[in-house]
Amino acid sequence: MKIALQTGLIPGGTIEDKQRWAADHGVEGLEIGSGECSAEKADATLHAYENSPVPVVSICGNPSFDFLDPSKEKRRKSIDECKQVLSVAGRLGAVGQIVPPIFGPPRLPDLSPLEDPITLEKRLLVPIVQELGDAAQAANTLLLLEPLNRYEQHLLRRQADGVEIVERAGHPSVAVISDFFHMHIEETDTPAALRAAGRHVRHVHLADNTRQEPGTGDIDFVAGFRALRDIGFDGYMAYECGVTGGDASAKEAALIKSLEYVRGCIAQATKE
Repeated sequence: MKIALQTGLIPGGTIEDKQRWAADHGVEGLEIGSGECSAEKADATLHAYENSPVPVVSICGNPSFDFLDPSKEKRRKSIDECKQVLSVAGRLGAVGQIVPPIFGPPRLPDLSPLEDPITLEKRLLVPIVQELGDAAQAANTLLLLEPLNRYEQHLLRRQADGVEIVERAGHPSVAVISDFFHMHIEETDTPAALRAAGRHVRHVHLADNTRQEPGTGDIDFVAGFRALRDIGFDGYMAYECGVTGGDASAKEAALIKSLEYVRGCIAQATKE
């Protein structure tokens, strides 16, 4: 298991400063936002990271999240945007692009008794995921579906929900990202959920139950990391969280402390 940081959390005034800070503090991967991957910005992004001492390992989000909108035009726009980000992910050598397929409630109509919105959404999502899986495969990267919590998404909330879509799609370039913060809300047993998801887990997001850096709340990361160990996960775990502290110096100190805490949890989880 390797530790990554979203670039927005890293101290430094420039991308180069952030890259050096990450390298100096033993960070093994960087996670960037999808906004850096548009056709207009892609070349600059690739140039900015081509000599980075720490690689970009994941891209978070998509310019829009209209994959399950009633409008065919909106759906196509989100799909095409996702393909653009996946192409950049591949060129960067990243594990994949992290995509929640929708935020908020269903947008599709309730056609009961023929089909309820959830059933309709899943039927629509599977071929979309298969199309994006083809794009990911061509780019030698992954589409990573992200289950969120009930306050952000209604469709993929538990690991099993993400696994269901991955298995229905049946595509080798589609997988699941497991986020400890969302799981703390939705799962009754996070380690068991990780073990059940098994080989489908290809990336991880780290945040404590406070949505701040690991070590500031009550999530049992050692138990979670043991489950990841048991399923053979040896990939990247990227911080997606806030950082405590009033000023820049305090936030940097808190981040350094948290990195040491997570390393300690990994060591404890993997020594047995």
